[in-house]
Amino acid sequence: MSQARPDVSPAPRSQAAVLAAALLAVGLWGATPLVTKLAVGELTPLTVALLRTVLAATLALPVILLARLAPPRGLRPTLLLGISALCGFVLFPLIFTFGQARTSAGHGALILAILPVLTGSIAALLERRLPVGRWWIGVVLAALGTWLLIGQRHDLAGGGATLAGDLLVLASALAASLGYVTGALAQRALGTWRVTFWGLAFGGLLLLPLLPFASWPAAASPIAWGSVLYLAGLSSILAYAAWYWALGQGEIARTGVIQFAQPVIGVVLAVIILQESLSPEMLIAAAAILLGVAVARSARS
Repeated sequence: MSQARPDVSPAPRSQAAVLAAALLAVGLWGATPLVTKLAVGELTPLTVALLRTVLAATLALPVILLARLAPPRGLRPTLLLGISALCGFVLFPLIFTFGQARTSAGHGALILAILPVLTGSIAALLERRLPVGRWWIGVVLAALGTWLLIGQRHDLAGGGATLAGDLLVLASALAASLGYVTGALAQRALGTWRVTFWGLAFGGLLLLPLLPFASWPAAASPIAWGSVLYLAGLSSILAYAAWYWALGQGEIARTGVIQFAQPVIGVVLAVIILQESLSPEMLIAAAAILLGVAVARSARS
């Protein structure tokens, strides 16, 4: 009698863990534009971008050694991991940090709301599987909420935002999305920890030759250095590990749409930290985004 093929989809009881891991990553990344803005206020964008990955790689090396994480083997997993490391830990921090230095924290957070669309689209292209209709309905709802948020609160003429900065952040979102998908695909063969920590090691190695071009201002405050540590330890290690695991365990397009919650987190942080007012339009936008996330996550491939 032939054995039944095992079901590789996550069991129902694991869906809560997938959601929790995805929300942890999105929560940490939701604060990243604000934290990056604090860092580039006192340090050069190149310094922040380099330290974000190089410090994270330095923290990753002891984990690789102590946990005896074997390097990737096989052409496909190694290629996927290489693309993920290049896009997620080299191109994204460089392009995003330079873009965030030229735009407002609000614009940075809101532009990154396009990540779920890019992630789901790239995943569908690479896996040759088009998301079902309900996913698109959720994406449209969340996108409408995002554009309402942008339209009623931000404009290119104010808040330190520039078109060049916004376009750089948008380009960084494309790099990040490709890194997410290839990292999730590599995670299925290598596991979460190998993908995260070996990816960081590869990224840090690629950026190491640029360190002599970084500047080290003695007058930088603890807030600036603390922001860099946040970007290295939380945004680059913990968030990526949680996100790769969630994408690998869940369906990529359905899980990736949770990132539409990032602009909501950005608004909440602006209200709490910057003491900005919470308008009715912002509440409607946030509700549309969260509803879109819920609808897209309920879709079955």
